[in-house]
Amino acid sequence: MSSLTRGERVALVLIAALSALAGVANYGTWAPVPRFALATLALAGLAWVVSFATEQLGERFGPGVTGMLQSTLGNLPELFVVVFALKAGELIVAQTAIVGSILANALLVLGLVIVIGARRSADGTMRFSKRLPRDTATLLLLTVFIIVLLGLSLAAHDPASHHVKAISAIGAVCLLVVYLAWVIPYLRSDEPPPDDGRGPRLGLRVTLTLLAIAGTGSAFVSDWFVAALAPAITVLNISQAFAGLVIVAIAGNAVENAAGLALAYKRRFDLAISVVKNSVAQIAAFLFPLLVLISFALSTQLTFALAPVYIGALALTALAVWQVTGDGEAAAFEGWALVAVYVILATITLYE
Repeated sequence: MSSLTRGERVALVLIAALSALAGVANYGTWAPVPRFALATLALAGLAWVVSFATEQLGERFGPGVTGMLQSTLGNLPELFVVVFALKAGELIVAQTAIVGSILANALLVLGLVIVIGARRSADGTMRFSKRLPRDTATLLLLTVFIIVLLGLSLAAHDPASHHVKAISAIGAVCLLVVYLAWVIPYLRSDEPPPDDGRGPRLGLRVTLTLLAIAGTGSAFVSDWFVAALAPAITVLNISQAFAGLVIVAIAGNAVENAAGLALAYKRRFDLAISVVKNSVAQIAAFLFPLLVLISFALSTQLTFALAPVYIGALALTALAVWQVTGDGEAAAFEGWALVAVYVILATITLYE
């Protein structure tokens, strides 16, 4: 079994140094923008470590389990960022971070994966299994159903609008039940990877050690990230919505960015789609409702009540994702269309 390449060892050392420097900047009360920049880079770097280690772990399993592992561990930064944002009373940042993670994966990352995959295909069309895209669309639409109905209730000021927290709690439990009812059979039906003679390059102990260190580091860096966020966006004169929906989402989704694009380039289309789609399904139907329930133990509560622009964005995204990937194939222009939707949405949040 081979070990780390020289480039991978250098990358790990640089990420460790960057994380340490982010800690020095935080506790040394550096200026807001350098603190924020270092925390953002460190968070993205740690996400890459999680991606790399999970890919090695995934060599022992099929595409379904591998995609689930990468999305689960890759979503640790989002989990930590949202929890720390809620503890700090930054509700807008918490909301836009979780919504931004859904949109970044479903539009930006998926779009780029389709563009690369289509260009790497002989006939210009990326093909993949239909099951996961359809399942993801169902889970995303279920989440959007709760959000849209709650938004309509609040807009109409009907009696149900006075019980947002209770409705959100019940909706969160329903989403978690449905997600578990989907994910358990899905993982059981996964097929093991073909024996190509390569196998994982890292031993199981080294892989789990990297995951543990990166996961722990993500918790600390997420705290520093949130602490530097408010003063940094004041200095940079950007909105909290843009910071959460674009900056936090892209930094926190570095795993899906790196893994999905690399797998698409290698023509491992089913695995590339699995990584991105599993992340979308998990954030929408597992992480979001889980954070709603966790928030009831914190000073600031997260609910499914969102601003109208994000309700519309999520509803249209669910329809666009179903349209583009539901048939198990996609052309490059469809990927560019998803990217364009994300750029338009990010531009709107810049002026929120």
